[in-house]
Amino acid sequence: MAEKLVMTSQGLAVPDHLVIPYIEGDGIGKDIWAASKEIIDRAVSVAYAGERSIEWKEVLAGKKSFDMTGEWLPEGTLSSIKEHLVAIKGPLETPVGGGIRSLNVALRQDLDLYACVRPVRYFEGVSSPLKHPEKTDITIFRENTEDIYAGIEWDSESVEVNKVIRFLKEEMAVSKIRFPETSSIGIKPISSEGSKRLIHSAIDYTLKNGLTKVTLVHKGNIQKFTEGGFRKWGYELAQKEYADALSDGRLVVDDIIADNFLQQILLNPERFDVVALTNLNGDYASDALAAQVGGIGISPGANINYETGHAIFEATHGTAPDIAGQNIANPSSLLLSACMMLNYLSWYEAAEFIERALEDTLSNHEMTADLASQIEGVTPLSTTDFASCLLQKIAR
Repeated sequence: MAEKLVMTSQGLAVPDHLVIPYIEGDGIGKDIWAASKEIIDRAVSVAYAGERSIEWKEVLAGKKSFDMTGEWLPEGTLSSIKEHLVAIKGPLETPVGGGIRSLNVALRQDLDLYACVRPVRYFEGVSSPLKHPEKTDITIFRENTEDIYAGIEWDSESVEVNKVIRFLKEEMAVSKIRFPETSSIGIKPISSEGSKRLIHSAIDYTLKNGLTKVTLVHKGNIQKFTEGGFRKWGYELAQKEYADALSDGRLVVDDIIADNFLQQILLNPERFDVVALTNLNGDYASDALAAQVGGIGISPGANINYETGHAIFEATHGTAPDIAGQNIANPSSLLLSACMMLNYLSWYEAAEFIERALEDTLSNHEMTADLASQIEGVTPLSTTDFASCLLQKIAR
């Protein structure tokens, strides 16, 4: 009988037969989830000779949820993920013109999934704009709950923004708002607590995975107390809690200005192992790095609270409604996110089966249209044919 995950003082207690909620996703979500589920189940079955399994429990969010329940994000979905700790999801459509600002942001904030983790690596056979894309092997830790994604802002010429501007001018002696009559105002909260727990997770990940360097990416040369605080608190944390690792060379912590970072990932990507960033910088860097290795179609992602154990693993791309239902979508982002999930559960062997199958398949130029269209002479595979290639390789 399948059981739930439990968070203990020693970490996650993972039963051999496990219940995991999933959100199918909108647009191409149905296509890529069907393919991914079969591959995940096959990898788990083969890796553990049937001794482990996943029982999938569908929960609703997005357009499918709205059509069925009238709600974009039902309370029952949040309750189920809270109860089961770990979930996986496809891409979600967000309502236009009102309601929830972003379903993804809502899930992250409601569950306090403070670490957005995105490992970026190159797969041989995939087209890249770089001469040496294989040098890019970087894991991103992006703070997920603060910064401008807190959503604190007021529209130009509104009653609320006029109050804020008046307070800033009269109470705080702010004189640098160039055009106060027509300015919108946003507030960017960055805390020592939020920064330190994110950087703590990045350092723990680095040491656990046999890596060495954590780089703090920031714009502290301009924003001294928010971005600069992120940098300062990161160094303080490292010196206080990881002094032994720093002194014996197992850990190196450095920092870099965000705009220089975007240069260096093109010129010298091999100088980075793990990078920790504030939310907005992390948003830019995630997509920029994904483009270096072939695009977000093969980029996995996870949103994790390492303290409570809650985690949602997700496809990082959009819903692509123009190709939904046509059996041509690429499931690789969701599959690699599933690998992250399996590694999170310490089911490393199953994750390795999927990763090796993807490596072999892509290196043979067996790929879906999004990747095949970038390489002359490559015939694209359908979603189901691509999945069949992976299933065959896992079975072998």
